Amino acid sequence: MSSEENASLAPPDAPGFDELNLSEVMLAALDAAAYHHPSPVQAGFIPRALEGGDVMGQARTGTGKTAAFAIPILEQLPSKKGRKPSAIVLVPTRELAVQVRDEIGKLALGRKTRCVALYGGKPIRSQIEQLERGCEIVVGTPGRVLDHLSRGSLQLEELQCVVLDEADRMLDIGFRPDIEKILRRCPKQRQTLLLSATIDKGVERLAKSYMVDPEILDFSPSTKAPDTIEQHYFTVEEMRKFDLLLRLLDREDPEQAIVFCRTKRGTDRVERKLSQKMKGVACIHGDMQQTARDRVMQSFRDAKVRILVATDVVGRGIDVTNISHIINYDMPQSSDDYVHRVGRTGRMGREGVAYSFVTPEQGIELTRIEILINTLLKRDEMEGFQAVAQAAPPQEVTADGPPEEKKPAPPGQRPRRRHRRGL
Repeated sequence: MSSEENASLAPPDAPGFDELNLSEVMLAALDAAAYHHPSPVQAGFIPRALEGGDVMGQARTGTGKTAAFAIPILEQLPSKKGRKPSAIVLVPTRELAVQVRDEIGKLALGRKTRCVALYGGKPIRSQIEQLERGCEIVVGTPGRVLDHLSRGSLQLEELQCVVLDEADRMLDIGFRPDIEKILRRCPKQRQTLLLSATIDKGVERLAKSYMVDPEILDFSPSTKAPDTIEQHYFTVEEMRKFDLLLRLLDREDPEQAIVFCRTKRGTDRVERKLSQKMKGVACIHGDMQQTARDRVMQSFRDAKVRILVATDVVGRGIDVTNISHIINYDMPQSSDDYVHRVGRTGRMGREGVAYSFVTPEQGIELTRIEILINTLLKRDEMEGFQAVAQAAPPQEVTADGPPEEKKPAPPGQRPRRRHRRGL
């Protein structure tokens, strides 16, 4: 989040961070990071969290949520350093764990704060060694955190704060049992902060069970998708999607783009074909080794990769501010997933554009999305490109009469079948 991007979210008379009762060391770290004005989420969430009570915030991704909880955590860390963590942040994906750890490191400038990221796909031994050396903050995915708890390498007795980041996503992918096991191991006398793009019944049940009279803050606009994102769709047959993708990338020439596919095999296939046509293409999905995923994401953040073909593994929580285009090569599994995919662009007030490839059979899915976001997607067409096969022209009646009718097969002989070639 650069100073320009942060400023674009703040109204002209927005307060500065110096009006949020923050320490001098924190103000210096924010100045070094070029964070001059808090986003609405930060301005509303930070003062409540600093009071020490439980807070539940609803806000879409790309609005500065990480700093909203990281700043209060850092400000409230005990002055005496211990070996056991004082705060833990639970996140749904490995990539988000790395991102949150790096953001905390940036905001901890001037402090001797140790933050450890715990996630699968990396050797557990190195993580155990980091925990043995001691740390103040742990950021981790529920599965790997639970693994460390079972081994005894992670101790939660001195926890003062628990953060559930992207809570709805963690519940969506089945982490509820793991989250509850972890929360039951945490001290009852603690602060719990929950942030979520949506507050559905599952999130409400979790909050009711493990939070104490939380203050609820809603930073979501009336529409589900950012106003800075233009949203379009193409009607296209499945077999014409890749040709349309090539035409669209040529027409738009995006600064950086994510092309979302529904399956891992589809992601590999599209990336392989695209790489034969252009440079700066990479893919990422759940079957890749963690080192490879980290390498791809770093290349994408460094703008060495221009087109990232991905599954929904990067649908939430990944903060790359230069993404100008989102292309839904395959329609998402759910309407909520559409919102989170599209939320990868238009971040921190920047403009973005999203295109969805809709097959003729997926009209109802498009309608569900439009109802959810309370916006009609604009139909787009590619000049000179036939996206849908034209229907066969009707048979004409000639001077010789109507077309010859099919004759029945002779008795005892099976009629010949005409097979349609699989496409």
